[in-house]
Amino acid sequence: MSDSFQNSVINTFPTIFEVVFKPIQKSYLKVILLNITFVFLLTLGLVFFLDSNELFEVSEFSFAIYIIITALFAVIFFLKIISFKTRKYIVREKDLSYKSGLLFKKLTTVPFNRIQHVEIDQGPFTRMFHLVSLSVFTAGDSSDDLKIRGLLKEEADQINDFISSQIDG
Repeated sequence: MSDSFQNSVINTFPTIFEVVFKPIQKSYLKVILLNITFVFLLTLGLVFFLDSNELFEVSEFSFAIYIIITALFAVIFFLKIISFKTRKYIVREKDLSYKSGLLFKKLTTVPFNRIQHVEIDQGPFTRMFHLVSLSVFTAGDSSDDLKIRGLLKEEADQINDFISSQIDG
């Protein structure tokens, strides 16, 4: 009987960090900031409504609540601006990768042979800037495994077509 089984030791590993990632569209930062501002104004309006109708006893803490909400908004706004440049993606021969994060860095890579389907979504703010989100789904999970927000529609369509050709081919 022949010993044809081989399981060699790997001492050097390829690294994805040597590859140049492509940044998402800069106009997507406006979408992020619009979303944050919308939530901020909605929250402020709700607190104002509750305060003015005296539904809850918050009147003695009103000023503090407004300051806390505004400070929280400013911190989130600032963090989103400085972390925006970390949102990058790359399409390679056999996989798609997306990285993001300032404090908590995240890198997600999905091989094409695991992809079930791809969706292109567009919300109201992204529609204003002609941007879309590309969601990649793999087998065995109901949520998207990788989502790249802030792509031009044409670019997302090209990525979708390329992935489809890799899956079908």
